[in-house]
Amino acid sequence: VETINEVRDRVKNIPGAEITVQEQEEGLPTGAPINIEIVGDNFEVLGRIAHVIRGVIEKIPFVHDIRDDYVPGSPTVKVRIDRQKAAMMGLSTQTIGFALKVAFNGIKVSTFREGDEDYDITVQLPESDRRVTDILRELLFPVGTGLVPLSTVAKFEVAGGLGQINRINHERVVTVKANVDEKEVPGPVVRAQAEKLLKETSSSLPPGYKIRFTGEFEEQQKAQAFLTKALGAAIFLIILILIAQFNSVGQTVIIISSVILSLGGVFLGLTFLSLPFGIIMTGVGVISLGGVVVNNAIVLVDYTNKLRARGLTLKEAIVAAGCTRLRPVLLTAITTILGLLPMVTGVAFDFHVMEISWVSESSQWWRSMAIVVIFGLALATLLTLVVVPTLYS
Repeated sequence: VETINEVRDRVKNIPGAEITVQEQEEGLPTGAPINIEIVGDNFEVLGRIAHVIRGVIEKIPFVHDIRDDYVPGSPTVKVRIDRQKAAMMGLSTQTIGFALKVAFNGIKVSTFREGDEDYDITVQLPESDRRVTDILRELLFPVGTGLVPLSTVAKFEVAGGLGQINRINHERVVTVKANVDEKEVPGPVVRAQAEKLLKETSSSLPPGYKIRFTGEFEEQQKAQAFLTKALGAAIFLIILILIAQFNSVGQTVIIISSVILSLGGVFLGLTFLSLPFGIIMTGVGVISLGGVVVNNAIVLVDYTNKLRARGLTLKEAIVAAGCTRLRPVLLTAITTILGLLPMVTGVAFDFHVMEISWVSESSQWWRSMAIVVIFGLALATLLTLVVVPTLYS
């Protein structure tokens, strides 16, 4: 982050260049933190709206590298051929078009070879002639009676041309992008501010034009929806198995409560280490955590049921189960936590060269998931030893 800020400060005053400084993206490509698509038919109107939106986004703190993909059209010279005159003189639009293409774009006529290098030989007008429009009136075309100037069979007019046209789902789109300093403020907060500021702009858009937020925001929404369904499906399957095993809805609810307790550890760990809640990896960690933390509650509830079946009273069975299963519950949690610590610290053993690697590249991607499991499991284990017997009682 310090390097990015240093580079940004050094290049921000360079005139005549649009320079974007962006941190390397990890994982799947998601687009810029702020990605606003403007949809409409007229490309010039889209460019004007993009200019207004850029001015609005510039007012938001901690937003950098604002840019858009609008490319204004350059002036165009249109050659309108009088087809009747051209036909009378023995010329066709194809012949005239080919001659103009050769004059300005050039045509490869041969190849010059020198040593191991090949060089194309291209025939075209000199660059000085290609930069002026008067040369069009001087171009001559051979016909049966001699040479005919192009101006005899064609008229010339200067008109505006289109620049680069971008389409998404067959719609003309101009995209405004910006990066966010997420060390200072979370990306979703900035997007909310941008949406609030752009409400007035959206209400004043011409008919047929609309603004939509996409990019990283859209991908996060999709990932969040998918992982929410995955978590719901995981908990539902766990509940089905527990009901089939214990034949009791009440005891199943007691065991599932440990999943809710683990969420406290998730947010506590992320807060303690000043890490954001990443939708994908943190979400995967929460889902995997749901299947791990129920084990301790299952051990306690199952052993308590066995002791009650042997004739012990409710209180005696709960106390005896807590004392007997304390060590296996703690050892299970501790071994899992210790196994995930190398992923958090970045320490790994490279078996190719048989040495310890103190900065593992892969751990940077899996670190957030490991932190979620470690803190969630640690807090859930401690609370399960108290809450589950209490609820059972």
